[in-house]
Amino acid sequence: MNYGVIDPKLVVDQPSALPQTGGGPLAVQDSAAPRPPWSALLAMAATAFIVIMTETLPAGLLSQISEGLVISEAAAGQMISAYALGAVLCAIPAITLTRGHRRKPILIAAVSGFVLANTITALAPDFAVALGARFVAGAFSGMLWGMLASYARKVSPPALAGTALTVAMSGTPVAFAVGTPLATFLGTVTGWRATFAVMSIAAVALVVWIVAAVPDASGQNRTAQTPLRRVILIPGVGSILAVVLGWFLAHNLLYTYVSPIVEHLGSGIRVDVALAIFGVASLAGIVVTGALVDHMLRRLVLASLLAFAIGAVVLAVVGSNPIAFVIGVLLWGMSFGGAASLLQTALADASGPDADVANSMLTTVANLAIFGGGALGGIVLGAFGAGSFPIAALVGLC
Repeated sequence: MNYGVIDPKLVVDQPSALPQTGGGPLAVQDSAAPRPPWSALLAMAATAFIVIMTETLPAGLLSQISEGLVISEAAAGQMISAYALGAVLCAIPAITLTRGHRRKPILIAAVSGFVLANTITALAPDFAVALGARFVAGAFSGMLWGMLASYARKVSPPALAGTALTVAMSGTPVAFAVGTPLATFLGTVTGWRATFAVMSIAAVALVVWIVAAVPDASGQNRTAQTPLRRVILIPGVGSILAVVLGWFLAHNLLYTYVSPIVEHLGSGIRVDVALAIFGVASLAGIVVTGALVDHMLRRLVLASLLAFAIGAVVLAVVGSNPIAFVIGVLLWGMSFGGAASLLQTALADASGPDADVANSMLTTVANLAIFGGGALGGIVLGAFGAGSFPIAALVGLC
């Protein structure tokens, strides 16, 4: 999901808090007309794209994975849970251990981890090996989400920090809107193993791109590192993280098991089409959020939560009707598309100069919700069937 988004306003309004660039080969900028390092930022966007694609890929291929590994669809859903568990357990330790080191070697190592993990997944002889590979991929994702935003700031002119963050994180909505539906279609044609192999090849190409185009930068000054225990006590931080947990849990109950949900509802709309509708709606939600978040943050959060709940009710009550199904998915996508930006903005406002530390906590909580969505969803699917997921999502939201 979009766990690395940080409020651009926070960065622009606090230029003195920006870390200084390391000794990497940054292009000389004209002080009168600074330009962002487009190739480097697009490489970071491609990194976010591959991270999200790797995370969500099993959601559209549960049936194929189930047949290929001779397991139930509920068990196949745990491939997303294993990924999330890796991020939950490793994100904060990985960030703590590496935030003082130079950024480029860490970025190359983390993306190379995706090459390894996706290759092992594609070749996995059994379910246990596949789960282990997914855990490793999740661990590397936690490291990437913890560093991408600050890295984008470091390699860009301070006056364009907001633009840099927007570009670097743009791979996330593109993955949801285009990548995951296309990968689902590819998986139905060529098989799930081939799809993971394609992701490995893409990650290899990305490593080459990073080596050629992304400048190096210094790590965080150790004297500026704020203890996590102090951040969680800041007023508002705990309640925002609680909303992150509930909202992301509700979303992942639906998204992880979208394949059996679509099949159960029988609306006549394919899984890849449903994912495409969700992705396009998510893009629309991000556009609306970007335009209004600075003026009506609280109202946007409440409106989005309400729209999510209405979408879940529509799917639960009349989801077998094609038109109603599309409306339900549109409401789900539009409401959740801006969720990460809304919640990160609220968290940044609450935590102030400790926003980077708070962001690592948000990453952990969001991935805990992903893990919970996969694990709890497996229980729900086995005990109550696919038709119960919209109601389960409503319960999680509350």
